[in-house]
Amino acid sequence: MIDPRLLTLHIATDHAGFSLKTEIVAWLKGEGYTVVDHGAHLLDEGDDFPDFIAKAARAVSQNATESRGIIFGGSGQGEAMVANRFSQVRAVVYYGSNEEIVKLSRQHNDANVLSVGASLVSVEETKRALVLWLEEPFQADPKYERRNQKIERLLK
Repeated sequence: MIDPRLLTLHIATDHAGFSLKTEIVAWLKGEGYTVVDHGAHLLDEGDDFPDFIAKAARAVSQNATESRGIIFGGSGQGEAMVANRFSQVRAVVYYGSNEEIVKLSRQHNDANVLSVGASLVSVEETKRALVLWLEEPFQADPKYERRNQKIERLLK
């Protein structure tokens, strides 16, 4: 397993997740992570999430073994839909409550993008979920690898 602090974390949001993203970026940097912030860099209620999320997802797609993405939106759903359009990206949504989902997304699906429903979670809850998600390894079970390969072939 790669040390999660050796990963480059690609971060993006629109206005709906701007406040949470700002706090999480500062926290991640303070924890020693390499963070690339793809925006939004200014709070603009009229911006559109695909403009920023695509940049982060494209960056993860281009270096899927050494990077992960953390994206934010109101619910996180639309953001995950955008991210999953890119090859080698396996985005899942976290909108609070059960943190076990972030662990399972890593163990079984090797998820490399976490889409956070910013209007549904607190800063502290997000931090806890991110620690779990960043530190949880993929279980290299042949059935999980086979399934992930099948997902990837759908994009071709």
